[in-house]
Amino acid sequence: MAALLLCVYFLLGVMCGEATGQEQVCETCPGSLRHSSQVSRLCRETPGAKSHARCCLRLINDRHVIIGLDLWNCSLSHLDPSLTLSPAALVLDLSSNPLQDLPSEFFRGLLGLQYIALPATLGCPGGNDSWENVTVTSTVRECRDQRSTCNGTAEWVLCPENAVCSPDGPGYTQCLCETGFHGYKCLREGSFPILMFFGILGLVTACLSVLLWCTQRRKVKSQ
Repeated sequence: MAALLLCVYFLLGVMCGEATGQEQVCETCPGSLRHSSQVSRLCRETPGAKSHARCCLRLINDRHVIIGLDLWNCSLSHLDPSLTLSPAALVLDLSSNPLQDLPSEFFRGLLGLQYIALPATLGCPGGNDSWENVTVTSTVRECRDQRSTCNGTAEWVLCPENAVCSPDGPGYTQCLCETGFHGYKCLREGSFPILMFFGILGLVTACLSVLLWCTQRRKVKSQ
Protein backbone atom coordinates (compact mmCIF):
# COMPACT_ATOMS: atom_id res chain seq x y z
CA MET A 1 0.00 0.00 0.00
CA ALA A 2 2.83 2.38 0.88
CA ALA A 3 4.56 1.64 -2.42
CA LEU A 4 1.32 2.36 -4.29
CA LEU A 5 0.94 5.70 -2.52
CA LEU A 6 4.53 6.60 -3.36
CA CYS A 7 3.87 5.86 -7.04
CA VAL A 8 0.74 8.03 -6.98
CA TYR A 9 2.62 10.91 -5.33
CA PHE A 10 5.42 10.55 -7.88
CA LEU A 11 3.03 10.67 -10.85
CA LEU A 12 1.21 13.66 -9.40
CA GLY A 13 4.54 15.39 -8.87
CA VAL A 14 5.56 14.78 -12.48
CA MET A 15 2.21 16.05 -13.78
CA CYS A 16 2.34 19.14 -11.58
CA GLY A 17 5.94 19.71 -12.59
CA GLU A 18 5.00 19.62 -16.27
CA ALA A 19 2.15 22.07 -15.74
CA THR A 20 4.36 24.39 -13.71
CA GLY A 21 7.07 24.18 -16.37
CA GLN A 22 4.60 25.18 -19.07
CA GLU A 23 3.42 28.16 -17.03
CA GLN A 24 6.99 29.27 -16.33
CA VAL A 25 7.85 29.22 -20.04
CA CYS A 26 4.72 31.21 -20.91
CA GLU A 27 5.46 33.73 -18.16
CA THR A 28 9.16 34.15 -19.02
CA CYS A 29 8.26 37.67 -20.09
CA PRO A 30 5.42 39.80 -18.64
CA GLY A 31 2.46 40.76 -20.76
CA SER A 32 0.14 38.94 -23.13
CA LEU A 33 0.15 38.04 -26.82
CA ARG A 34 0.26 40.88 -29.33
CA HIS A 35 -2.74 40.72 -31.64
CA SER A 36 -0.49 41.27 -34.66
CA SER A 37 2.04 38.54 -33.76
CA GLN A 38 2.41 35.26 -35.64
CA VAL A 39 1.76 33.41 -32.38
CA SER A 40 -1.55 35.20 -31.89
CA ARG A 41 -2.47 34.46 -35.50
CA LEU A 42 -1.62 30.79 -34.95
CA CYS A 43 -3.93 30.70 -31.94
CA ARG A 44 -6.80 32.23 -33.89
CA GLU A 45 -6.41 29.80 -36.80
CA THR A 46 -5.87 26.60 -34.78
CA PRO A 47 -9.07 24.84 -33.64
CA GLY A 48 -9.13 24.30 -29.88
CA ALA A 49 -6.07 26.45 -29.22
CA LYS A 50 -6.03 29.04 -26.43
CA SER A 51 -3.68 31.81 -25.33
CA HIS A 52 -1.99 32.06 -21.96
CA ALA A 53 0.41 34.90 -21.15
CA ARG A 54 2.97 34.82 -24.00
CA CYS A 55 1.94 31.35 -25.27
CA CYS A 56 -0.48 29.65 -27.58
CA LEU A 57 -1.51 26.29 -26.10
CA ARG A 58 -3.20 23.29 -27.64
CA LEU A 59 -4.60 20.19 -25.95
CA ILE A 60 -2.55 17.16 -27.07
CA ASN A 61 -2.97 13.78 -25.36
CA ASP A 62 -4.95 15.34 -22.51
CA ARG A 63 -2.18 17.87 -21.83
CA HIS A 64 -1.86 21.51 -22.86
CA VAL A 65 1.29 21.88 -24.96
CA ILE A 66 2.95 25.07 -26.22
CA ILE A 67 2.60 25.39 -29.99
CA GLY A 68 3.55 29.08 -30.14
CA LEU A 69 5.74 31.30 -27.96
CA ASP A 70 6.08 35.09 -28.34
CA LEU A 71 9.09 36.52 -26.49
CA TRP A 72 9.19 39.70 -28.57
CA ASN A 73 10.86 42.66 -26.87
CA CYS A 74 11.68 40.86 -23.61
CA SER A 75 15.21 42.29 -23.15
CA LEU A 76 16.71 38.82 -23.50
CA SER A 77 20.48 38.77 -23.90
CA HIS A 78 20.54 34.96 -23.88
CA LEU A 79 18.11 32.05 -23.74
CA ASP A 80 17.60 30.51 -20.33
CA PRO A 81 18.79 26.84 -20.40
CA SER A 82 15.59 25.88 -18.58
CA LEU A 83 13.51 27.20 -21.49
CA THR A 84 12.39 24.11 -23.40
CA LEU A 85 9.81 23.49 -26.09
CA SER A 86 8.24 20.28 -27.36
CA PRO A 87 8.31 18.96 -30.95
CA ALA A 88 4.74 20.33 -31.22
CA ALA A 89 6.03 23.94 -31.26
CA LEU A 90 5.19 25.64 -34.56
CA VAL A 91 5.97 29.35 -34.07
CA LEU A 92 8.65 31.14 -32.06
CA ASP A 93 9.24 34.90 -31.91
CA LEU A 94 12.51 36.12 -30.38
CA SER A 95 12.74 39.40 -32.28
CA SER A 96 13.51 42.81 -30.72
CA ASN A 97 15.83 41.26 -28.13
CA PRO A 98 19.56 41.99 -27.61
CA LEU A 99 20.44 38.32 -28.17
CA GLN A 100 24.12 37.72 -28.89
CA ASP A 101 23.78 34.12 -30.06
CA LEU A 102 21.49 31.11 -29.93
CA PRO A 103 22.36 27.77 -28.29
CA SER A 104 22.11 25.32 -31.18
CA GLU A 105 21.00 22.47 -28.92
CA PHE A 106 17.88 24.45 -28.07
CA PHE A 107 16.43 23.58 -31.48
CA ARG A 108 17.21 19.87 -31.45
CA GLY A 109 14.01 17.86 -31.66
CA LEU A 110 11.82 20.82 -32.74
CA LEU A 111 10.53 18.99 -35.83
CA GLY A 112 7.33 21.00 -36.09
CA LEU A 113 8.89 24.48 -35.98
CA GLN A 114 7.76 26.33 -39.12
CA TYR A 115 8.40 29.96 -38.25
CA ILE A 116 10.95 31.78 -36.15
CA ALA A 117 11.57 35.53 -35.90
CA LEU A 118 15.03 36.62 -34.75
CA PRO A 119 17.09 39.79 -34.44
CA ALA A 120 18.49 40.54 -37.90
CA THR A 121 22.05 40.03 -36.65
CA LEU A 122 21.46 36.33 -35.92
CA GLY A 123 21.34 33.54 -38.47
CA CYS A 124 18.56 30.99 -38.87
CA PRO A 125 18.99 27.81 -36.78
CA GLY A 126 20.78 25.22 -38.90
CA GLY A 127 21.64 27.82 -41.54
CA ASN A 128 19.59 29.09 -44.48
CA ASP A 129 19.61 25.65 -46.10
CA SER A 130 17.39 24.39 -43.26
CA TRP A 131 14.54 26.72 -44.31
CA GLU A 132 12.52 27.22 -47.47
CA ASN A 133 12.26 30.99 -47.08
CA VAL A 134 14.48 33.46 -45.26
CA THR A 135 13.71 37.17 -45.24
CA VAL A 136 15.77 39.90 -43.57
CA THR A 137 14.90 43.50 -42.78
CA SER A 138 16.88 46.07 -40.83
CA THR A 139 15.63 44.63 -37.53
CA VAL A 140 14.16 41.15 -38.06
CA ARG A 141 15.20 37.89 -39.69
CA GLU A 142 12.32 35.51 -40.45
CA CYS A 143 12.92 31.81 -41.10
CA ARG A 144 9.92 30.00 -42.57
CA ASP A 145 9.03 26.41 -43.46
CA GLN A 146 11.62 24.06 -42.01
CA ARG A 147 13.36 21.72 -44.45
CA SER A 148 14.45 18.17 -43.78
CA THR A 149 18.23 18.09 -43.52
CA CYS A 150 18.10 14.50 -44.74
CA ASN A 151 16.99 15.81 -48.15
CA GLY A 152 19.51 18.67 -48.20
CA THR A 153 22.25 19.03 -50.75
CA ALA A 154 24.71 20.88 -48.52
CA GLU A 155 26.14 17.66 -47.13
CA TRP A 156 25.41 13.97 -47.18
CA VAL A 157 24.08 12.35 -44.04
CA LEU A 158 25.72 8.94 -43.69
CA CYS A 159 23.85 6.37 -41.63
CA PRO A 160 25.04 2.81 -41.00
CA GLU A 161 23.64 -0.09 -42.95
CA ASN A 162 20.09 -1.05 -41.96
CA ALA A 163 19.41 2.50 -40.78
CA VAL A 164 17.72 5.51 -42.37
CA CYS A 165 18.17 9.24 -41.87
CA SER A 166 15.44 11.05 -39.94
CA PRO A 167 15.18 14.82 -39.30
CA ASP A 168 15.64 15.97 -35.72
CA GLY A 169 15.06 19.72 -35.87
CA PRO A 170 16.57 22.51 -38.02
CA GLY A 171 20.07 21.40 -39.04
CA TYR A 172 19.85 18.16 -37.06
CA THR A 173 19.42 14.55 -38.11
CA GLN A 174 19.35 11.16 -36.46
CA CYS A 175 19.76 7.63 -37.77
CA LEU A 176 16.89 5.24 -37.01
CA CYS A 177 17.04 1.49 -37.42
CA GLU A 178 14.94 -0.01 -40.18
CA THR A 179 12.14 -2.41 -39.29
CA GLY A 180 13.60 -5.71 -38.14
CA PHE A 181 16.90 -4.30 -36.85
CA HIS A 182 18.02 -2.83 -33.53
CA GLY A 183 21.03 -2.39 -31.26
CA TYR A 184 24.41 -0.78 -31.85
CA LYS A 185 24.59 0.56 -35.43
CA CYS A 186 21.41 -1.45 -36.13
CA LEU A 187 23.47 -4.62 -36.49
CA ARG A 188 21.14 -6.88 -34.52
CA GLU A 189 18.41 -8.46 -36.56
CA GLY A 190 14.92 -9.03 -35.20
CA SER A 191 12.66 -6.87 -33.06
CA PHE A 192 13.76 -5.50 -29.71
CA PRO A 193 12.78 -8.00 -26.94
CA ILE A 194 10.41 -5.66 -25.15
CA LEU A 195 8.64 -8.34 -23.07
CA MET A 196 11.92 -9.84 -21.89
CA PHE A 197 13.37 -6.41 -21.09
CA PHE A 198 10.42 -5.26 -19.02
CA GLY A 199 10.06 -8.72 -17.46
CA ILE A 200 13.63 -8.60 -16.17
CA LEU A 201 13.21 -4.96 -15.14
CA GLY A 202 10.03 -5.81 -13.21
CA LEU A 203 11.69 -8.79 -11.51
CA VAL A 204 14.69 -6.71 -10.43
CA THR A 205 12.39 -3.94 -9.15
CA ALA A 206 10.30 -6.44 -7.17
CA CYS A 207 13.39 -8.03 -5.62
CA LEU A 208 14.80 -4.66 -4.61
CA SER A 209 11.44 -3.63 -3.14
CA VAL A 210 11.24 -6.82 -1.04
CA LEU A 211 14.85 -6.39 0.11
CA LEU A 212 14.21 -2.77 1.09
CA TRP A 213 11.00 -3.69 2.90
CA CYS A 214 12.74 -6.44 4.88
CA THR A 215 15.64 -4.15 5.76
CA GLN A 216 13.38 -1.36 6.99
CA ARG A 217 11.26 -3.82 8.97
CA ARG A 218 14.32 -5.14 10.80
CA LYS A 219 15.37 -1.60 11.67
CA VAL A 220 11.93 -0.86 13.10
CA LYS A 221 11.97 -4.04 15.24
CA SER A 222 15.45 -3.30 16.57
CA GLN A 223 14.40 0.14 17.83
